[in-house]
Amino acid sequence: MTIRIAHLSDIHFGGENEAAVAAAADCLSREAFDLIIVSGDLTRFGEVHEFQKARAWLDRLPERRLVTPGNHDAPYLAWAERIFAPFRRFERWIGTAPAQTYAGGGFAVRGVNTARGAQPRLNWSKGQISLRQAQAAAAWFDGQDDASVRIVVVHHPLIEMIGGPMTAKVWGGEKAAAAFAEARVDLVLSGHIHAPFTWPYPYGDGRTYAVGAGTLSVRERGVPPGFNVVEVEAGCFRVKALAWTGSRYEPYRTWSLDRRGR
Repeated sequence: MTIRIAHLSDIHFGGENEAAVAAAADCLSREAFDLIIVSGDLTRFGEVHEFQKARAWLDRLPERRLVTPGNHDAPYLAWAERIFAPFRRFERWIGTAPAQTYAGGGFAVRGVNTARGAQPRLNWSKGQISLRQAQAAAAWFDGQDDASVRIVVVHHPLIEMIGGPMTAKVWGGEKAAAAFAEARVDLVLSGHIHAPFTWPYPYGDGRTYAVGAGTLSVRERGVPPGFNVVEVEAGCFRVKALAWTGSRYEPYRTWSLDRRGR
């Protein structure tokens, strides 16, 4: 049996590509997916009206969803709130921020928040993940069916994409990636850089894969707006990046990633 997961990211309501976003909702409602994942940056500036648009859009989709925050989901202009309660708006309109989980149908998913409202560095948009967060995720997977496909969702790529259009510079990212490989996580889904990609982590057996989705915003970085379809088959993961042509979604790139045995 094939498991089908839709992976979207960086919609940036307030600066979304309206046609691409509407068409994505139609596609997600029309086709059969076992889970819809959004890996952060639902909003542009974390404004209330942006979260309201995001909530209305999510309500159009099938109910099996997992949504994790991104750096843009902390208020950009409300400084006090960004420092002391950066994801209060996200939790009011979207859902829990620290961690999100889904298990069933042969796979288990854990969302981990790599965004921070403020950091001791100038660029607060970059990512951060603690070893405690990675260990908590690994412990949660230990409580799931050992035969389940293991998927982690973060906003920032834990290891930099070679030749990518921007960097994530995740503090603690390499240690977390190594911990996920040791925990035999299969896929680590992310967004942030607005370009789709896959590659294996250089840890463990080499079969823990980073998978990035593009954007549905007008902030394109050399790649058309789009999202990923991840299919879990008996011997591999197939990742198909779909691109918005202006009238429909078409395949942009496809990867086949070898699965480890369980």
